[in-house]
Amino acid sequence: MHLCRVLANENGLGGVRGASHAGPSMAGLPLNLSIAVISLNEESNLRRCLQSAADLAREIVVVDSGSTDRTCDVAREFGSRVQHQDYLGQRDQKNVAVSLCTMPWVLMLDCDEELSPELKTSIVAFFESGDADRYVGAKMARKVWFMGRWITHGDWYPDRKLRLFRRDKGRCGGNAAHDKVEIDGPVTTLPGDLHHYSFRDMAHYVSKINAFADAFLEKQKNEGAHWSLGATLFRPWWRFFRAYFLRRGFLDGFPGLWIAVATAFFAFVRYSRKYEDEAVAKKE
Repeated sequence: MHLCRVLANENGLGGVRGASHAGPSMAGLPLNLSIAVISLNEESNLRRCLQSAADLAREIVVVDSGSTDRTCDVAREFGSRVQHQDYLGQRDQKNVAVSLCTMPWVLMLDCDEELSPELKTSIVAFFESGDADRYVGAKMARKVWFMGRWITHGDWYPDRKLRLFRRDKGRCGGNAAHDKVEIDGPVTTLPGDLHHYSFRDMAHYVSKINAFADAFLEKQKNEGAHWSLGATLFRPWWRFFRAYFLRRGFLDGFPGLWIAVATAFFAFVRYSRKYEDEAVAKKE
């Protein structure tokens, strides 16, 4: 790793430079909190992300894997520590970011996320109420913006993520593609949504299918799994039924239908890949 540049906070631990302190019950800011972000060419997303959260924290750490746009410049506008790290995969890259944090608590955010006003207020209340002494982590519901609306049903919501945690009690686990925070101790759930701008449009969603299918195939191979016709046929139908009917995706109108169908197709692609892998292996 090499240090790109560190901008010292002009007020020491008194707050993040460039941050706004407007908002309800914000008198106690900044919190004993580090914000940890990993980035690669996320100029527009990162600004929105940090604008929503920067004034909460005494420290922002951005681990960048080689952006060629203004991502690092945007990070520095908010007084972030910016450090370069060649990409190690989601899980390990985020663990690098956490390892660079110095505050007792960490709020881990993706560049395409932002705190809703309600969630921001809930985070402040978490510390002011003493919940930070009772819990070592907090989950939050993540809500996706897609096709011009918020998706509030189906498989995409509430999609609760553990993003706020004691630095000495949590780390990123999971696999290289699908990370998750693993924590030792009691966890609560905060009111409010973590806004997620994960897909620009339908084409952007479809473009992600192969990468996630590759990661799923590697997971199956590592687990020694074999291709199953039953799973390949059943899982897509189950994913559609669960998303559209059991989780009421139909209440999101046509976007809810599109997501349920796309999720089913995605499942079909994922489970089909093991058949292809085994067929190729037999010929070698």
